[in-house]
Amino acid sequence: MSQNTEPGTAAERTIASDDRRLFLLDAYALIYRAYFSFIRAPRVNSKGFNTSAAFGFTTTLLDLIKREKPTHLAVVFDTSAPTERHIEHTDYKANREEMPDDIRSNVPYIRRIIEALNIPVLESDGYEADDVIGTLAKKAEAEGYVTYMVTPDKDFGQLVTDRIIMYKPGRGGDPPEKLGPKEICERWGLQTTDQVKDILGLMGDAVDNIPGIPGIGEKTAMKLVQQFGSLEGVIANADKLKGKQQENVIAFAEQGRFSKKLATIIIDAPVELDHDALHLDPPDKDKVMEVFSELEFKTLAARVLAPADAGGADAGVVERRGAKSRSTANAPGQVDLFGTEVDAEGNVEMKEFATIDTVKHRYLLEDTNEKMYMLAAQLKKQPRFCFDTETTGTDERTAELVGLAFSFKANEGYYVPVPADRAEAQRIVDIFKPMLENEAIGKVAQNAKYDIRVLANYGVEVKGPLFDTMVAHYLLKPDQQKHGMDYLSEVYLGYRPVSIGTLIGPKERGKTQKSMRDADVEAVKEYAAEDADITWQLGEKFAPLLETDEVTQLFNEVEMPLVHVLAAMETEGIRIDIPALKQFSEELGADLIRLQDEIHKACGVPFNIDSPKQLGDVLFETLKIGGDKVKKTAKTGQYQTSEDILQELSNAHPAVPLILDYRSLRKLKGTYVDTLPEAADPKTHRVHTSYLQTVAATGRLASNDPNLQNIPIRTEKGREIRKAFVPRDTNYQLLSADYSQIELRIIAHMSGDHNMQEAFRHGLDIHAATAAKVFNVDIAAVTRDQRSRAKAVNFGIAYGQGAFGLSQNLGIPRAEAKQIIDDYFAQFPGVRNYMDEMIGFCRTNGYIKTLMGRRRYLPDITSANNTVRAQAERIAINAPMQGSAADIIKVAMVNIQRELKQRRMQSKLLLQVHDELVFDAHSSEADDLQALVKDRMEGAFPLAVPLVVDMGLGKNWLEAH
Repeated sequence: MSQNTEPGTAAERTIASDDRRLFLLDAYALIYRAYFSFIRAPRVNSKGFNTSAAFGFTTTLLDLIKREKPTHLAVVFDTSAPTERHIEHTDYKANREEMPDDIRSNVPYIRRIIEALNIPVLESDGYEADDVIGTLAKKAEAEGYVTYMVTPDKDFGQLVTDRIIMYKPGRGGDPPEKLGPKEICERWGLQTTDQVKDILGLMGDAVDNIPGIPGIGEKTAMKLVQQFGSLEGVIANADKLKGKQQENVIAFAEQGRFSKKLATIIIDAPVELDHDALHLDPPDKDKVMEVFSELEFKTLAARVLAPADAGGADAGVVERRGAKSRSTANAPGQVDLFGTEVDAEGNVEMKEFATIDTVKHRYLLEDTNEKMYMLAAQLKKQPRFCFDTETTGTDERTAELVGLAFSFKANEGYYVPVPADRAEAQRIVDIFKPMLENEAIGKVAQNAKYDIRVLANYGVEVKGPLFDTMVAHYLLKPDQQKHGMDYLSEVYLGYRPVSIGTLIGPKERGKTQKSMRDADVEAVKEYAAEDADITWQLGEKFAPLLETDEVTQLFNEVEMPLVHVLAAMETEGIRIDIPALKQFSEELGADLIRLQDEIHKACGVPFNIDSPKQLGDVLFETLKIGGDKVKKTAKTGQYQTSEDILQELSNAHPAVPLILDYRSLRKLKGTYVDTLPEAADPKTHRVHTSYLQTVAATGRLASNDPNLQNIPIRTEKGREIRKAFVPRDTNYQLLSADYSQIELRIIAHMSGDHNMQEAFRHGLDIHAATAAKVFNVDIAAVTRDQRSRAKAVNFGIAYGQGAFGLSQNLGIPRAEAKQIIDDYFAQFPGVRNYMDEMIGFCRTNGYIKTLMGRRRYLPDITSANNTVRAQAERIAINAPMQGSAADIIKVAMVNIQRELKQRRMQSKLLLQVHDELVFDAHSSEADDLQALVKDRMEGAFPLAVPLVVDMGLGKNWLEAH
């Protein structure tokens, strides 16, 4: 091994002599990783071009070359050609979102940079980058190389040997992670790395749409492979399994084998190991200068273009921590991901983030009664303070307090340890309860909902004006997805907090992570007090920014009260009828067997319905259906059988609708019916979803673990699932209250369109009224087809749909769709004006806003790229409506919850699902509750047209809805 390469894994240390080290970079995995590391603060050059992906990828590449000094190097790309996996499994990677335009636009520059650095680009039609890397790694191993697969993708673990190593680049200055056989086996609990693909086959992969075997997650897959050696071993020993697991392994054995095949990296792709081409040679400095100048990568140029007499290959490479380089950058005051700051003269200094070791601070351990009471007395004098909880876990219902942390001044913090003994813990909490419940004292917290729920378990109801720094940042940067304290601290305070891993160790597969209670109290004190201190400082930083963006009122009157509402809803949960779901699961299982038999009978031959290849052969070779609609993959000639294709052929043969039903029921059973009971509390049979307040840029809430906002409603079988959501006991019913066409009512209000407003004011069927106007007929004469078309236009307009989209939606010629849209705007000119005004406002200001002032920034509204700009324009039209609807229902939730509490009603708010609220309605309060809910929902915000709520009571959610 080269003297320049520091030994990392056990595998590396066994290599004594051979100095050839081949690094193969998984291009798109690293490009995406680079792009999203800058998603909160994109790098944009003076031309307005987002260079984040190119800059991040290039930085990773240059860091790797400097650190590892590879002898051979290549960057491996996927191509657009379909692979065997796509052909055999048409849904393979179908769920992946389309490549962001800011990545797509960077790829040509990245290829130019790689070429300028004299590094070969490798790709092979019909094979993924994984396969090319796997093939070359195996060939290089046979010829004495040590190969490093540079990727964050876990699938590569199956290839790792003593001479093939996974190399995961570090983030934000952290060192890279090198994984040899020992590390891979320890992480997965395996005997050999080859067993990784058995685990992947069993558990599947939602990202790549690999189905796996239903009901088997990562931990279960690891356990089964440890027990039986392989996926095939699990299937062969299915009789030794129990219950549902046994049923699934038997029923989905073929699917499991197929999933393993999909997850297996090919090692015989048609690529050759060209020693000379892969050898790392000096860069072409003219080409580097050309592309870096276009992108304005001045600091990176200094790293590559340093004069030879300034230190050779490494000259001009700026160290991340401590060193200084005299080089110009884009603008003074800029800070990039690695802490590069430009001074007033344009000089670049690479400096370390401030840390607990470099900032003077005063963090105190309050571990005696005297200290605790003195701290409580100090808190009582403050106009507001920051509080934080340290706990034994992340589930608010079961987590125990380990400590409380407080801060009310920058660089100061206090930590109160809380023992495991419940009585003593309660006694300590009670010392601070009066201050936490004091309505006159403001409270600052990061992700306050968690702390509020934990403290509620100790009888504390947090009161007073609340300032949640996570939600504040979400309002300021709604399109960003990082709102965590560590990230906010680095971006806004230039400070890198202590990692929790330093206290309880890193998360590692197969190992139990320590609890905070096991850590040294002095270390916990530093960590917890720092959390409170940083959160306090972030609160001070964000408050004036909310004022600047004119969202302080929205923050204080809607989002902050909503935190308490969501905490209460999550604690309540909603009861499900587990026996009913289990019975329904059995019915679906029987339906699937029946459908399978009917499909085989209709087709005249037995085959595996879950195999796209076999299904395609039967439909298009045996039955010869489809005609011109049959689609083949050019490379192999295999047929495509995706759902959209089968929908087009649903009338071509009796078997096709049966196949669609079969697929629908399988998804219903696996995604909802079999998983909801597992998510329920075993004692109460209640499921407790988590509401995510800082995810959707529009302001809408999201739900997960489990996601109750995607419970099916459109199909008869899907609706059956809602029957399983029931009241808490026989004294209650479920009440459903649903806004009627709220987004269309908002567009009527915002557009000021007279015809649309009149239709709503007179309580007309808006789609029939629209059809009457567009097709110039009396409303009583509107046909079902005309109403359907008008409905498509109404909702399509709200989402910026054009003639092409409407033609696709209705299955009509584009010219006819254009005429319908033209007629629509002729009858509703205010809507056309509204759309133009929203786009114009956004173009001028860079953002749009809802009726309550929620902003969404759309920098692409002025993009020179027509596709990018058109997408931003569609969002500019839709986001004010969708965001206003989200704001209105949030106001209603806050007002209803406040009234329920003030009246001390037994009825409870349980769920929010888009425009619908669901309540446990006590029978004695049903009439009062309906009146209250109707009044607060319909009066949540004054519109020029009535807000209307549809309500219903029932013994289950479906009946109520």
